[in-house]
Amino acid sequence: MESRIEKDEIVISLSGRIDTNNAGQVEKEILGITDENKNLTPAFDAKDLAYISSAGLRVLMKVTKSAGKKVKVHNVSKEIYEIFETTGFTNILDVQKALRQISVEGCELIGSGGFGKVYRTDPETIVKVYTANFSLEAIQQERDTAQKAFLMGVPTAISYDVVKCGESYGVVYELLNAKTTAQIMNAEPERIPEIGKKSANLLKQLHQISVDEGALPDRKKDLIEWVDKIRPVIDPSEAEEIRTFIKNIPDSRHFLHGDFNAKNIMVNGDEFILIDIGDAAFGHPVFDVAGLALAYVYLPNSPLPVEERARLLGFRLEDAPVLLNQMIATYFGIDENDKAEIGKRIQTVIPYANLLASYQSTRRCGFNMDYMKQISQGLIKVKLLPSIRSAGELSW
Repeated sequence: MESRIEKDEIVISLSGRIDTNNAGQVEKEILGITDENKNLTPAFDAKDLAYISSAGLRVLMKVTKSAGKKVKVHNVSKEIYEIFETTGFTNILDVQKALRQISVEGCELIGSGGFGKVYRTDPETIVKVYTANFSLEAIQQERDTAQKAFLMGVPTAISYDVVKCGESYGVVYELLNAKTTAQIMNAEPERIPEIGKKSANLLKQLHQISVDEGALPDRKKDLIEWVDKIRPVIDPSEAEEIRTFIKNIPDSRHFLHGDFNAKNIMVNGDEFILIDIGDAAFGHPVFDVAGLALAYVYLPNSPLPVEERARLLGFRLEDAPVLLNQMIATYFGIDENDKAEIGKRIQTVIPYANLLASYQSTRRCGFNMDYMKQISQGLIKVKLLPSIRSAGELSW
């Protein structure tokens, strides 16, 4: 019987038929492997499993009882899954179906970002293919977050299938003839004011949703914990300065999208539907509004090559200020011709945009020490600290 170590698991491969004829021998081999790897959690790969009887299921139950928690059985075929489901073992074990393999060759690319690309695979479905380093666990967590948001009343697309695309994972959504707002603005720039108003009203709608305790992460708490992680690369006084700034942000339980931008808003008829909701949390609305500054001020003016900036933005760079101004005017109820007041509102959120930029940069690099040192010398010392020292009080 083959086995392999993956992170903190000892993964045991099940193959052929497991029934009354060989269940005793299979149990002996499995227990031999788990006894040799007592510091690892047992898990099973059922890719080559053709059949399992009640005798085989009892073997897996013994392993689960010994582990003291649900044991994972993944790569389960449709036929084997039906056996687990019929016998009730999907409640006893963590049973995961084998993922369908798809190809996006020749499919329309409708968006791309730092974590993956979105393709239309047919008139009824789109698939988001994540970068190769994005784990299956992270994708499943994003799906769980989207389902929770949907139940809260957030207009989000619910995925109905996780698939493999080459060496990467993807999530399939049913979206009939939907386009991103970025695609629409790129093709019809005259619609930018309309898109800006509707997007801002959607954001206001999201911020009216109150999140129950424990349903989603607390963005403020996440940021305070982030300060503790970057302490090795900044002065203690600087860390305390940033921590105090975060603690002074008013507590609130408003729903936050976490990455509200034109590539994450799909238009299906007259309906706006959100995708890529894995960063959803709760907290003060300033975090989402500051995210607009990241998307439509920082990105278009970043040192990245023009082509890369345009790809990440999803529409023409020169149109970003037009969209941002319209969104800020609509969100805060400002006259869209009052450029001075709009500019003042944007400046108000810049310290929080610098905070998010620093937080996201260090998180995306996996808190790599060398990269965090670069961030501390650039974003944190040059932008974040000076901006929070001059930040005014939040009045909304």
